[in-house]
Amino acid sequence: MALRYDCSTDSTRADGLNAAALAVRRGELVVLPTDTVYGIGADAFDADAVDRLLGAKGRDRAMPSPVLVASPDALHDLVADLPKQGWALVEAFWPGGLTLVARHLPSLTWDLGETNGTVAVRMPSHPVALALLSETGPMAVSSANLTGRPSPQDCDAAQAMLGDRVSVYLDGGPTAAAVASSIVDLTGPVPVLKRAGAISAQALRGVVPDLLEA
Repeated sequence: MALRYDCSTDSTRADGLNAAALAVRRGELVVLPTDTVYGIGADAFDADAVDRLLGAKGRDRAMPSPVLVASPDALHDLVADLPKQGWALVEAFWPGGLTLVARHLPSLTWDLGETNGTVAVRMPSHPVALALLSETGPMAVSSANLTGRPSPQDCDAAQAMLGDRVSVYLDGGPTAAAVASSIVDLTGPVPVLKRAGAISAQALRGVVPDLLEA
């Protein structure tokens, strides 16, 4: 049976973070609030757990999971040769609603799905998410909905869809935004906006003027 923790008080939040971190280390799934929508997460380096995450959503390997990190410093351990535009976007918009797609280090032993050697990575700004990521390290995190259903803005909606597929639910109250993160692909010669979301193309072009839109 899934456990649920109210993260609005210090004591229950600490208990919930501890339970969630232990669950992630056991290869189980957790639901956590982010600054955009609620996410379902697993250890990014546990291929079986990531496979369970995709299965819980009803998602196939052709739609790999993004990765959330607690700090920009994590990029040094995950990404190969992030261009200057990428670091400029990180400085301007992290933590926040911007996901960057880059080539991952070929030495990494993970399986996020059919990524073709890339990873979509983001640092969220929600304190509960950051506290959990600080304990677990990088997590594969996707929106906590069944594929084709709306992304949840509260824990009730996530739990109604995912039920006991998830071991621990962290209830951080309603999320601040209903919109998903913007996605910028940095794997080509110029940045490309793959998904418009929490950060506008105009704001992104203020940092990388050569941004293209897919």
